[in-house]
Amino acid sequence: MNKKLKAAVLDDYQRASSGFADWSTISNRVELTIFDQHVSDETRLIQRLLPFEILCVMRERTPLNRKILSQLANCKLIVSTGARNASIDLLAAEEFGITVKNTRYLASGAPELTWGLLLAIARNIPQESQNIRSGEWQTTIGTDLKGKTIGIIGLGRIGSRIARYAQAFEMRILAWSPNLTIEKATEAGAIAVTKDELFKESDFITIHMVLSDRSRELIKMHDLKLMKSSAYLINTSRGPLIREADLIEILREKKIKGAALDVYDTEPLSADHPFRKLDNVLATPHIGFVTEDTYRIFYQDTVRAIESWLATN
Repeated sequence: MNKKLKAAVLDDYQRASSGFADWSTISNRVELTIFDQHVSDETRLIQRLLPFEILCVMRERTPLNRKILSQLANCKLIVSTGARNASIDLLAAEEFGITVKNTRYLASGAPELTWGLLLAIARNIPQESQNIRSGEWQTTIGTDLKGKTIGIIGLGRIGSRIARYAQAFEMRILAWSPNLTIEKATEAGAIAVTKDELFKESDFITIHMVLSDRSRELIKMHDLKLMKSSAYLINTSRGPLIREADLIEILREKKIKGAALDVYDTEPLSADHPFRKLDNVLATPHIGFVTEDTYRIFYQDTVRAIESWLATN
């Protein structure tokens, strides 16, 4: 009997992978191990991953750079959720003979959460829900959406969907990105403006840009200081798009009304991080893509990718 290959599912915080796909189809050839605790230390991570031929990774939770891949002598296949994973060094993987496969992705999760966070922070839903539990009643006054201005940074696939949501709520829509054209903005129902105009005029600002060397820290103190004191900032895209220290300072000084955040520079967020404590922050643990339908696609496609690879190896 041939020895089974070892496969690891990384960063499955809720151990959800086993419930969203039938792994029994590969159990005759693969021995599966699920890790629900993230390891950020590279030495410890290499020690953990060294025995495995197959790595199943959640997009951008555990970076697999050249240094790490070079020491994973047994690794032959990486399956990553999502159509792309910028935290895997693809050139290094190819050099070391490691096949990299990707899954499909459901695009509706992140914009739906974005709008949920916007509504929650505008109407103080977390605070008022806690009031009910603690015996209090109506301690806040919410912000209306109708007639307000929303500024969308990045009018791509997700940003355009946010524009449609905003139209349904009868909001004025501004948009900016480095390469946005008037024609594209108009097509999405938005007004193309400068970056400064967007920050000055918007009551809500939501970010939907791809993280790259060019977009890292796209939003800094200069931009944040332009915001209205009554304005809210929402980020469900990537944490490093905003210079974190600048945002913390603005929030601590109450220069804006608040921020709703689902993404951070370092994830998971440290236990003592200011975003866990500031009373004008609504923070969620990067759950934009954490939905039943998305996980079903992620893990079923992961199993299929392993099946396909096994068929030729």
